[in-house]
Amino acid sequence: MQLEAYKISDHNDKLQEAHQRKLSYWTEEVANAEEVIKKLIDFQIAIPSWALGTGGTRFGRFPGGGEPRSLEEKIEDVGLLHALNQSSGAISLHIPWDIPKDGEAIKNLAASFGLRFDAMNSNTFQDQPNQEHSYKFGSLQHVDRAVRQQAIEHNIDVIRHGVALGSDSLTVWLSDGSCFPGQLNFRKAFERTLESLQEIYAALPDNWKVFVEYKAFEPNFYSMTVGDWGSSLLFANKLGPKAYTLVDLGHHLPNANIEQIVSLLLMEGKLGGFHFNDSKYGDDDLTVGSIRPYQLFLIFNELIEGMDAKGMNHATDLGWMIDASHNVKDPLEDLLQSVEAIQLAYAQALLVDRLALEEARNGNDVVRAQEILQEAYRTDVRPLVAEARRRAGGALNPLTLFRQLNIRQQLIGERGLKTIATGL
Repeated sequence: MQLEAYKISDHNDKLQEAHQRKLSYWTEEVANAEEVIKKLIDFQIAIPSWALGTGGTRFGRFPGGGEPRSLEEKIEDVGLLHALNQSSGAISLHIPWDIPKDGEAIKNLAASFGLRFDAMNSNTFQDQPNQEHSYKFGSLQHVDRAVRQQAIEHNIDVIRHGVALGSDSLTVWLSDGSCFPGQLNFRKAFERTLESLQEIYAALPDNWKVFVEYKAFEPNFYSMTVGDWGSSLLFANKLGPKAYTLVDLGHHLPNANIEQIVSLLLMEGKLGGFHFNDSKYGDDDLTVGSIRPYQLFLIFNELIEGMDAKGMNHATDLGWMIDASHNVKDPLEDLLQSVEAIQLAYAQALLVDRLALEEARNGNDVVRAQEILQEAYRTDVRPLVAEARRRAGGALNPLTLFRQLNIRQQLIGERGLKTIATGL
């Protein structure tokens, strides 16, 4: 389904007076309000194709109905999100879950919704039907050259699909590792993985990047071959200038200082992008900002400082994507919440008085430094985010409009109650 523009306009008209009252403080009192609004309009967060259906756990899955049954319907769902918030202007595909049958037709369909294709994602953590070799004991690290070659060829095939769609990056996440001591020679596993990645790297077009994603644990629990940002950075440095580290917020051990990791990767010029989510225990894949919103703000604070120091464009020089699993929520509602949480943290970080913060640091004024950060974090920037959406053509309150229009019920009417998104 497509969302008619007049429905958004009618929604905004009803809320406009109250919105203007909340916005008036910003337009009258805050000098850089316009700059923040413009940056918010430019800032787009990619939606992964696998996040449009209900997730699950190893114990069960409870689909909610109206899920997209094809890649075309997934693109329609991202189009709905983008129409509502004007901040979800890209879709990231997972291969082989979402192999386009006709690349040109899929590209044109996405363009009709104002969408582009973000990073392509390969899958060597599952065995697929009719697959010749199993990944039970690894893929790019596997002791059997035939298994490694199969995984290499899959990644190169993913690049080909991406070229056809206009993507310019490949994300490689490996479940490779070991469950028990003695199972794996760590050094040889690293070397085999590097050799495999080098073959994939050689197949990248000139304008492409490859993101090496890391994860501390799961599905292997004794060791992961790309288990932390250090190992990912090693691979990226050894591969070359088109290779970068990708940070998934849930892929760390408890209490890891992610903002410091981000700062150092930016300093080295090796931060490629983000997968946003939130967690209480591990890789929980919860709604962004639902558990640790202050940490999200602190991460954006380091991102802005580090990107500005290098003259980077906030909107285009890093990859921004949500990676979440919506086990008990409507996936589209969850994604609307996540996008807004990211925008709020970004806007708050843009308000940090960086000159005053640096002065406090140089004077070892710990209290003042903390106050500067918390003053920005405690500022209600929702009117700024809403104004950015309105100016871009989105809804002042996307989630409210989603519910008022009964969009999920309309999708169930079109697709049925017993549908399961591809890849899930």
